[in-house]
Amino acid sequence: MASTATQPLTPVCFRLRVRPELVAAYRERHAAVWPEMLEALRATGWLDYRIFVADDGTCIGTFRTRDLDASLAGMAARDVNARWQAEMQPFFEGIERPADESFELIPLAFDLDAQLEASRTVPRPEPRS
Repeated sequence: MASTATQPLTPVCFRLRVRPELVAAYRERHAAVWPEMLEALRATGWLDYRIFVADDGTCIGTFRTRDLDASLAGMAARDVNARWQAEMQPFFEGIERPADESFELIPLAFDLDAQLEASRTVPRPEPRS
């Protein structure tokens, strides 16, 4: 099996629901995430991590990782994550457990770069005359 460092990055997308009345506060908290939390995310393989939150509370997160299970486990083992999740818990609706244990993974349906790359490597039939 390939080492983690040589595994390709896999895109991940998830959904949560922020309480609509707390959207502004949620955005404010995420504008200044604790440096220790930022470093923990990076160290555990959460790359290109972004969170989008609509005014109605729809929350979509995206990131890339070499190993989703390892990235989740790495954060679960960090004290800073437990503290952050406890502080964020009141912002969410419809979940009993911390957000990083409750989000709904959304399957990838389309990847422009992957399809372009595949289309360039597939031999094309010769035109008929």
